[in-house]
Amino acid sequence: MNLNHLLRYDLNMLICLHILLEECNVTRTAQRLHLSQSAVSKSLAKLREQFDDPLFNRTSRGLHPTAKALSLKPALKNLLNHLDGLTISDAFNPATSDRRFHFALVESAYPLLMPRFLGEILDAAPSITLDTQAWGAGTFDAMARGEVDFGITGKDLNPADAMLTLMPPKGIVYEELYQDHQKVIVRQGHPLLSKRWNMESYLKQRHIQVRCDGSDRWLLDYKLAERGLERDIAMYVPDFNSAASLCTHTDLVFTAPSHFANAVAKQLDLVVTSLPEPLPPMAYTLFWHQSQESDPGHRWLRQLIISRCRYMTEIAAAEENR
Repeated sequence: MNLNHLLRYDLNMLICLHILLEECNVTRTAQRLHLSQSAVSKSLAKLREQFDDPLFNRTSRGLHPTAKALSLKPALKNLLNHLDGLTISDAFNPATSDRRFHFALVESAYPLLMPRFLGEILDAAPSITLDTQAWGAGTFDAMARGEVDFGITGKDLNPADAMLTLMPPKGIVYEELYQDHQKVIVRQGHPLLSKRWNMESYLKQRHIQVRCDGSDRWLLDYKLAERGLERDIAMYVPDFNSAASLCTHTDLVFTAPSHFANAVAKQLDLVVTSLPEPLPPMAYTLFWHQSQESDPGHRWLRQLIISRCRYMTEIAAAEENR
C-alpha cells in the first residue's frame, strides 16, 4: 500500500466524481451534494488533473463520461460502499435517509409487484430514490460490482429446470416473492378460439417471444424440446407490453405469466386462455449480493419487499380457495 499515493486523493472529490457519474450533470450533482456549481466544477478540474484524463466531455445532451471515467465507476462505488460500511451505524432511519437504491426488474414485475410495496416504501422513506433498469444478462455481474442493489425476475422452482433457465452465480442470495404460471394471449376472434384446444393446435400457431435475460428460450421451449417438439417463433421482441400490443393486430400467439396476461388483456381487449398442458410454476424472485446482507438500509428495504409480497401471495391463495 502506497500511503503517499493515497494521500493525494480527497474523499470529498471521489464522492463528487461518483455523483457526477450518476447524474452526468453539474447542476444536479451540486444539488445532491449541497454545493455550488462552481465548487463542483473546481473539484472536476482537480479530478481531471489527478487522473490525467478529461473524465467527461461536454455534448448537446450534457456531460458524457470518457472510457476512463466509466472504468472507474464500479470500483469507485465499491470503495464508497465499503467506506460507508465502516461508519454506518446498526440503525437505519428511513424517515431521514436520502439514499439511492438501484433495481433491475423484469418488465412484468412493474404492474404485478411494485404497486404492492412502492407506496409503503415512499411513505416511510420520503427522501430515498429508487433507480430502476431492465433486468438483463449482465445483472448478476452488476450486483457483484455493487452497481445494482436488488433484482427481480422469474425463476423456475424445480432446480433441474432452473439449471436450464436461470441459475444464480456464487455470492447471489435470493428469496421467492410470488408464484405464477403461464397463460396464452390472443386477439378477440382469433381462429384458434373456435378450434379444439390441444398441444397440436397450439404448436401450429405462429408465436411471439420476449427475449428474457439475453435468451431466446423459455422453460416452455426446453420442456417441448424434451419431447422433440418446438414452437414456431415468428417474432422476437424485447419486452412484454410490445408483444401483447402486437397480438391485438395479428394472429400471433403470446405466452406470458398469468398475472401480466390477465392485466394486459383487460387493457387491450385480448383473450387469455390456459396452456393446453400445464407447466411447472415459476416464482418472481428477489435477488441481491451477499455483501449487502448486513447493510441496515438494504436489510430494511428487502424485508419490507418480502413481507408485502408474501402478504399478496396469502391473499391470492385465499381467493383461489373460496
